[in-house]
Amino acid sequence: MHHDRKISPPVSGPSLEKDLFHGLDPLVSDLRNLDVALQNLQEAGDDANLGAIQKLHGQLRDFEPSVTFIGQVKAGKTSLVNAVTGMGNLLPADVNPWTSVVTSLHLSPTLAPANQHACFRFFAEEEWRNLLNTGGRVGELASRAGADKELEKVRQQLNDMRQKSRARLGASFEQLLGQTHEYRYIDEELIQRYVCLGDEFDLDTNADKTQGRFADITKSADLFVSKPALPLKLCLRDTPGVNDTFMVREQITVNAIRGSRLCVVVLSASQALSTVDLALIRLVANIPTRDVIIFVNRVDELANPPEEIPEIRASILKTLSGQGISANIEIIFGSAHWASHALSGKIGAMDPASAEAMIKLARFEATRKSLPKDPVALVWSLSGLPDLGRAVAERIVSGEGAQSIEAIATGARNVANAISASRAMSDRRIFEGPCTPVDAAELSRAIDAIAATTISSLTQELDDLLVALDARLEKSRHSFVSRAVVSLIEHLEAHGEDVVWTYDPTGLRLLLRSGYQVFSAKASRSGEEQYLGCSLKLKNLFLENFALSQVGFDLESPPLPMPGVPVTLGQTIALDIKGGWWTRWWRRKRSYAAYGEEFRALVDAEIAPMVETIKAELATSFSQALTSELEEFIVGQRNVFLSLAQRSQADLADVRHQQDDAFDQRNASLNEARSILMDFGRTESGKAHR
Repeated sequence: MHHDRKISPPVSGPSLEKDLFHGLDPLVSDLRNLDVALQNLQEAGDDANLGAIQKLHGQLRDFEPSVTFIGQVKAGKTSLVNAVTGMGNLLPADVNPWTSVVTSLHLSPTLAPANQHACFRFFAEEEWRNLLNTGGRVGELASRAGADKELEKVRQQLNDMRQKSRARLGASFEQLLGQTHEYRYIDEELIQRYVCLGDEFDLDTNADKTQGRFADITKSADLFVSKPALPLKLCLRDTPGVNDTFMVREQITVNAIRGSRLCVVVLSASQALSTVDLALIRLVANIPTRDVIIFVNRVDELANPPEEIPEIRASILKTLSGQGISANIEIIFGSAHWASHALSGKIGAMDPASAEAMIKLARFEATRKSLPKDPVALVWSLSGLPDLGRAVAERIVSGEGAQSIEAIATGARNVANAISASRAMSDRRIFEGPCTPVDAAELSRAIDAIAATTISSLTQELDDLLVALDARLEKSRHSFVSRAVVSLIEHLEAHGEDVVWTYDPTGLRLLLRSGYQVFSAKASRSGEEQYLGCSLKLKNLFLENFALSQVGFDLESPPLPMPGVPVTLGQTIALDIKGGWWTRWWRRKRSYAAYGEEFRALVDAEIAPMVETIKAELATSFSQALTSELEEFIVGQRNVFLSLAQRSQADLADVRHQQDDAFDQRNASLNEARSILMDFGRTESGKAHR
């Protein structure tokens, strides 16, 4: 469904946010230089290279690093996202607890305000049906644990939720499921209609403009926003809070993290790392430390920030350590509330308690570093937003940015080498006379042989690693369950059934995570070796057939794809929930052996989906990505080689015709491109394993 309306774009406050991501400037400079290099290659090349150059241009144009913000409800996550964008109240910060919308803000410095647009996607009927039939994740856990009361309670809540949705949307409820609504404008009212669940739907109002009309069936919102102050395109992803009755939002957050290299975990200073936050920590534990930033929000609510912040930091680090998370993770303290006052310029409107907390923090910080003298700049500095912008920029530059730069530069250098080879062949035809034509069919068969051997070898190595991973995961599962059952029996023998026994599944997650990390590291090494071997074989094939060794022809292997993050390991399982269902399960009268058998069956049922996700959605997908990258590389080189083979057979008059008056200009463009690309040496980023 498509809608169109002319409306003014959101208005930004003062431009304090202009310097928020200035740490991205080196990356922006590199991207611009690559763009110039590709333009020169396009001017220097011919039709045979145009497709490869356009593909690289597309990668450059589409580069949009993303940052996912996660946190529990009321941590101030959305307010922080609004402050980061410098757009005040664009996203509704006070959403209804039912809301399960992932909102992606696609910020672009090149998008004209008149071209801002929005896209809203609804849950599919199948997803609703699954919720009603199984009760979502909580229903699944309750069903496995035999917690019939919890399951019935969840189903009743879901039925109530569906009935309210019907009352809100009427007969069109079923028709809307699975649909997409698109708009050629953005404003706060539009966003609230899809993201913020308001009061009960009033049939007497204008339905299309009612706040929250579609919010309870909206799954995701993509907002494309003009931000001229930004140095490059950036996607900020705001996720629903993870403390969800049905754990729908936990799964949505898991999927959002998968699609982003960088994650900002937002905690509330007044209740940092509460029981609910442990769900967040379980998710974060599976993300490389370098790709995580913890922002402790709402320090404005602390009575004495200078004294309380160190205590909160120590508590967070202790909890992280218990989940196997490195102490090197960056923790930033700040206040989206202060940032919003700085952006609006209305720092005098700050409530007295918040202002007092800020004054205490300013006095303390002044003893350690120089602070801005301008009041607005001072509040902005103490809000923590500049530190957050710096941390985000550093990670984008060294992570997603470095990987993209390497991939594009590698492809561009290979194109430049192909153009040089084509140029050298034309020169030889003109100045040295006829040369031995290259048999294109025979050359194609030789490339096929290299492809078949290399791909077969890589596939076999990856298959062997998948088998080894499967065995390791099963061993980890068996080891964990066996130890847990032993602990259970020992507890029963020592304390009987009156003392409720629990068992921490952290060890299981560590074992499964370690198994996947070993697999991804070995798979990456296999891919790197096969990529390198293939590029060397193709280079030798080129030299054998075209006799252009004087050109200094080189062929770089493609960079490795990145393995997926096993964030699914952090999702809630039955052993994480120490509520009433566990007590009732525990107090069912049965023998000690029956306890062990039921516990083993329960844990096996909980672990099976996690293990299957690691194997099917992560390990197998990574193997396929490694193979696909190699296949794509070979196809690209095949096109180059066969184009050169055709040139070796071309009529001399045609070759002379190509050496027209623009030859010198094309040669200068090629040299300029090579000069630029020399500054982009192969880095370690392509070899890093997540």
